[in-house]
Amino acid sequence: MIGGGFDAARERRESGEQDLFRSRLDQVINMDHTLVKLARTIDWGCLEEKFGAVYADGSGRPPLRTRLMAGLAILKHTYNLSDEVVCEQWIENPYYQYFCGEEFFQHRLPLDRSSMTNCRNRMGEERLQALLQESLAVATRTGAMKPSELSRVIVDTTVQPKHITFPTDAKLMNRAREKLVQLAKKLGVELRQSYTRVGKFALIQHQRYAHAKQFKRANRALRTLKTYLGRVIRDIARKIDGDHGLEGSFAHLLSLSRQVRQQERGQRGAKVYSLHAPEVECIGKGKAHKPYELMAWTTPALRGNVLPRGAAAGAQAISNTNIITIGIDLGKNTFHVVGLDATGAITLRKKRSRNQLDQSLSNVPRCLIGMEACAGAHHQAREIRPSSTALAGTVRQTIPQGSQE
Repeated sequence: MIGGGFDAARERRESGEQDLFRSRLDQVINMDHTLVKLARTIDWGCLEEKFGAVYADGSGRPPLRTRLMAGLAILKHTYNLSDEVVCEQWIENPYYQYFCGEEFFQHRLPLDRSSMTNCRNRMGEERLQALLQESLAVATRTGAMKPSELSRVIVDTTVQPKHITFPTDAKLMNRAREKLVQLAKKLGVELRQSYTRVGKFALIQHQRYAHAKQFKRANRALRTLKTYLGRVIRDIARKIDGDHGLEGSFAHLLSLSRQVRQQERGQRGAKVYSLHAPEVECIGKGKAHKPYELMAWTTPALRGNVLPRGAAAGAQAISNTNIITIGIDLGKNTFHVVGLDATGAITLRKKRSRNQLDQSLSNVPRCLIGMEACAGAHHQAREIRPSSTALAGTVRQTIPQGSQE
């Protein structure tokens, strides 16, 4: 065994053997096909060394070949296929089989579809990074990408839906109380009362009254849940006062519970929509069929008002003194700059290269500069601030809510 579970003996190599009753795949298929060229370019030995421990299923079951599993994963993402479809096409497509290391055409898939899911779940950050490095290496070797293009990377932020239960004040308060009681029991903190039975009854009452549109009674049940949560929070705070270990263990959950108890409907600013995923935010993307969505940012972004990207308007010089707000759409090599006056009308629209941007903004009077929050925005904000003393402290990175459609 090599590299923490990698068995070199089980990996299939090109043997060059002939079969009297079967033709080799390289004698049947077109060797100038894209997948054939890609299979020759990828360093399968490197992937076998990195992924060998993941694709070994253990004793009692024949181990799966690394090239087969890695090849299926590459085909799945290259052609945007599901696990079921890529497995079905592997049986029918000789190019898929050759790409995964087969020498003769196979009429049966040597694995179950669920094995792909299990292997993905066992992958770690190190192995995913190795797959990314090999992808970049292949792109460089084939000329699809120049090494100089890797010297600077601009990463834009985006959002993705979060699969959480629909948040209501009643459910959040009851769940916060339950989590506090569970943590207290786990850490040995004896509470005066847990409100387990009456809390559940109050939640059921609230849901029934709300469904029947008896909102006065529903609000009364909601106040009861709020009272139960407040009593548990104060009881825990008294019991752990002075114990720094327990205070540290309860700090995060107590903070979320207090925020859940204090937040109100229509409240501006940050709110808690899920206790197990507090990073979730309610975002309005302007969709008619879904006005609001519960989503999480895939890269860190700062909260703030959205500055709309892109619009049609005239183009004046950047030294326009009527500009009070500037929006910058970040790109790889060129940036689009939009300026607005006090009335909100667009008085500027310019396209600037990365090197020209700082020089252009140096002539602008003090104003607010907004840009999408992403990995490249933090660097660009630091570059803009020193360019002019008038601009110091006016760069704001905002949530890209207006551009996520």
